Amino acid sequence: MNIQMVDVKSQYLKIKEEIDHGIQEVLDTTAFINGPKVKEFQLALESYLGIKHVIPCANGTDALQIAMMAAGLKPGDEVIVPAFTYVATAEVIALLGLIPVMIDVDADTFNINIQAIKLAITPKTKAIVPVHLYGQSADMESIMNIAREHKLWVIEDNAQAIGSDFIFSDGRKAKSGTIGHIGCTSFYPSKNLGAYGDGGAIFANDDEMATLLYKIANHGQSVRYYHDVVGCNSRLDSIQAAILSVKLKHLDEYCTERIKVADYYDHTFSNVNQLETPFRAPYSTHVFHQYTLKVKNGMRDKLKQYLDDQKIPSMIYYPVPLYKQEAFKSSSNGLEFLSVTEQLCKEVISLPIHTEMDEVQLKYISDKVKRFFE
Repeated sequence: MNIQMVDVKSQYLKIKEEIDHGIQEVLDTTAFINGPKVKEFQLALESYLGIKHVIPCANGTDALQIAMMAAGLKPGDEVIVPAFTYVATAEVIALLGLIPVMIDVDADTFNINIQAIKLAITPKTKAIVPVHLYGQSADMESIMNIAREHKLWVIEDNAQAIGSDFIFSDGRKAKSGTIGHIGCTSFYPSKNLGAYGDGGAIFANDDEMATLLYKIANHGQSVRYYHDVVGCNSRLDSIQAAILSVKLKHLDEYCTERIKVADYYDHTFSNVNQLETPFRAPYSTHVFHQYTLKVKNGMRDKLKQYLDDQKIPSMIYYPVPLYKQEAFKSSSNGLEFLSVTEQLCKEVISLPIHTEMDEVQLKYISDKVKRFFE
């Protein structure tokens, strides 16, 4: 059986006519950079997210860097980040000469731990970067309360959770990525809203901040050849924007299909004592960019090898804490052990999940996993 972690081709074939038409429009107009399709996508995403400003850019890593530049963070400033996340979150902090303060995550949600944030704040702390890991929002209401109290920037890394809803204690809802001062996302092809190449975007509600973000992403200029600030060159090309405009119309459908896959796995694995299925926080919908299990009793790596032998793809996101990566050893302030992060790095495994999975595939995968534990 041909099983893939993400089946981008089958998804494309379902919307081929729309995608091909959008690409052909760009080719016909030859407006390859900042053409009408980029503006069209920007406006559509603003409407979908319920946010005033979307600034498209080249990729999710650029989005994070541009956001931190716009926040005016200076070398030596401390930025709080989860230790259990993809490298890009901390990478841009180091690139700008800032200090990544890596803290532990919540054992259930895998997202940044609220109490750990409070303990990590010092006079040098200037920002918090919550990562909405695997498709579920961090506890943004608590994070924003802390940020207001300590006058800190909040820059959301929403690369894995676009489409997720955060539910405030008063019942109000907001899309993940739109709650902090600045939000960032990636349109890498495997994302829930993925391009057919690189792409990213930055979100803001503040008009002045949005203007600054746009300038930084565009060589520091708002009028051509007049450069107000030092910026960079980061833009979403028109072909990717055309593709994303089509796929955005299907995003809620894609999220629903992923949730159905997760529900199937949850039900099937409910009686497997050695597995812990993903926790779903009451304050956030989970759009399952990844379906990530915790494997008990030191059996994770053996399960991974077994699945490889069965030709079933699986991934470990992430096998090494950020503070143990060679690149960050000099900036991790001697940090050697965070209990939850260390545990997750030894236990997590992600199974195939995408919009094109059928029950035959799901049963095959689930049966093989259960058989391993019999």
